[in-house]
Amino acid sequence: MNKEAEKRIAAKLAKTMAMLCVRNTQIETIHAGKTPVTRTGDWSDVTVVDADGDRMPWTDVSHISDDQMRDLMRDIINRLYTFHLYADEPGLQAEIDRWMAAAAKWDEPEIDRRMIRNCTGSR
Repeated sequence: MNKEAEKRIAAKLAKTMAMLCVRNTQIETIHAGKTPVTRTGDWSDVTVVDADGDRMPWTDVSHISDDQMRDLMRDIINRLYTFHLYADEPGLQAEIDRWMAAAAKWDEPEIDRRMIRNCTGSR
């Protein structure tokens, strides 16, 4: 297989896995709710007031708790594991085909240089 075909297949698979294994997970619960408004665009004009009355800049506030992060990572790992083990099963294949069309509308992926920084022979 040539490099361009390999890249096209990898891009399609990456977007499909992101849709099935990341998008439709606990991240939807974290994403739900109201988003504050920023007029500056950098969130420096938004603050959070906690139950003790402490005011914190939005940029200093954690936006996901440790429990939410743990649940999210478990959900993603379980979905990736299931995807790899059952991708050839007709039921999951139908689901993959269904979501592939939606994922095809996303931006094309790019190589994450941070991920391969210490690798040799990277593409």
